[in-house]
Amino acid sequence: MSKKVLITGASGGFGALTVKTLLKEGHKVAATMRNSASKNKGIADELSGLGAEIIEMDVTSDDSANQGVSKATELMGGLDVVINNAGVGVLGIQENFTVDDFKKLFEVNVFGVQRVTRAALPHLRSQGSGLVIFVSSLLGRVTLPFYGPYNASKWALEALAENYRIELSGFGVDSVIVEPGGFPTTFFNSLILPSDTSRDEGYGEMVNAPKQLFDSFEGALAGNPDQDPQLVADAVSKLVTTPAGQRPVRTVVDNMGMGTHIDPYNKQLDQIHEGIFGAFGMGDMLKLKV
Repeated sequence: MSKKVLITGASGGFGALTVKTLLKEGHKVAATMRNSASKNKGIADELSGLGAEIIEMDVTSDDSANQGVSKATELMGGLDVVINNAGVGVLGIQENFTVDDFKKLFEVNVFGVQRVTRAALPHLRSQGSGLVIFVSSLLGRVTLPFYGPYNASKWALEALAENYRIELSGFGVDSVIVEPGGFPTTFFNSLILPSDTSRDEGYGEMVNAPKQLFDSFEGALAGNPDQDPQLVADAVSKLVTTPAGQRPVRTVVDNMGMGTHIDPYNKQLDQIHEGIFGAFGMGDMLKLKV
């Protein structure tokens, strides 16, 4: 069944691939991005030519998020699915990131997600159905050095999604999480670096470690063609078409080895939630009303 889908961060990486995949499967798609008439005009024109509605949206702005969701709903004649895909990464020693660096990151990865979701939920709740997909990361489940602020933002995102899952279940609105590993996308072209390097001397040779780790990982990606970004687009598409109430809370997408360790972790958390909510007589809140 065709769905009306809004996706953020559609100008590259997982976003553009997901738009193309959903369009091929017959869904209506509102592809949101910044700079659709300038920097991102090429991909905007390409997606528009394939049938997507291009919406100018900056997730760091309340007005832009509200207006973008309203316009998308109007152009598509409704809204069934929201995919929170827009995100930005970091690389560096955590101490060197200033509070302003953290704010810049959280404006996109956390506050931006809340803006878009909050703009869409009145419509989804009123119709008694809908799906919100949160594109997180395996680094929203475990931490790795030199990605500290990104880890923090994705851990926060996971909590947002979990709370929405519980609070929206009685309204027929699904909240689910996609957890990709590292993939060769344009994501790595816009990493936020620490603003304050005045403390580098105190770390000695370790100041070179972030770049060394990054180069090593890029090499590993280049040697693993199975780590195809299309896998993430396909996983998102599968969630869109899966019947309400049957979607997994978390979907891990990874062929680099980390995912095999995260799957048991996720299953154990599901059991913990069931036990805690059952003990407090709130077990029904973990089940979607359909």
